[in-house]
Amino acid sequence: MLKSFALLAALVGASIALLAFCNAGKVSERPAGAPTPSSFFQFTVNSLDGEPVSMEQFKGKKIVVLNVASKCGYTPQYGDWEKFYEANKDKVVVLGFPCNDFGSQEPGSAGDIAEFCQKNYGVTFPMFEKVHVKGAEKAPLYQWLTDPAQNGWNSQEPGWNFCKYVINEKGELTHFFGSNIKPDSAEFLEAM
Repeated sequence: MLKSFALLAALVGASIALLAFCNAGKVSERPAGAPTPSSFFQFTVNSLDGEPVSMEQFKGKKIVVLNVASKCGYTPQYGDWEKFYEANKDKVVVLGFPCNDFGSQEPGSAGDIAEFCQKNYGVTFPMFEKVHVKGAEKAPLYQWLTDPAQNGWNSQEPGWNFCKYVINEKGELTHFFGSNIKPDSAEFLEAM
C-alpha cells in the first residue's frame, strides 16, 4: 500500500512538472478579426491592500497580466517585469496577480507578498489580491482571460506561475505567453 502511494505521488509530481514544462514557452495570438464579446475593462478587482481597482483606469495602455508567486523558479522575473514597467509605464501597465495554484508557491498573506516584492525586487507595478487562475474557484478576470465565449478566442489557462496575457488599448485580449517568456523575448517584443 505504501509503495503504491509513493508511486502515485511520484507520477502526479512528474505530470505536474511535465505540464509546467510544456506550457512554459507557449505563445498564442489572437486571430485576425476575432470578435470580443466583452471587454477587460468591465472588471474591478481588489488591490493587494484590499482596495477596489477598476480596470477601466488602464484604458489607452497595453496591459500585461501576470500570475505571480514568491517561491517559484520563475520568481526572479519580478525584477524583469519591474524594469520593463519602469521603462514603459507611459504606454504599458503590468498587473501582478499572486496565485497559490501551482506547487503552493505563494503561501503568504497579502502583507507577506507586498513586503517580499518590495524588499527583493522593488516592485512598483500594481499588485492584486491572491486569486485562483484555474479550477472551480477561478477568479472572474481569469475566467474572462481563458474563455473564448468571453474574450473572443483564447482558452489557454496558466500552466504554471508567471504566464502572461496581453490586452490592447481597447480592452481586447491579444496574446498569451508561457512562463519562460520574458519582457526581452522576441515574441513578447513583437506583441508590444
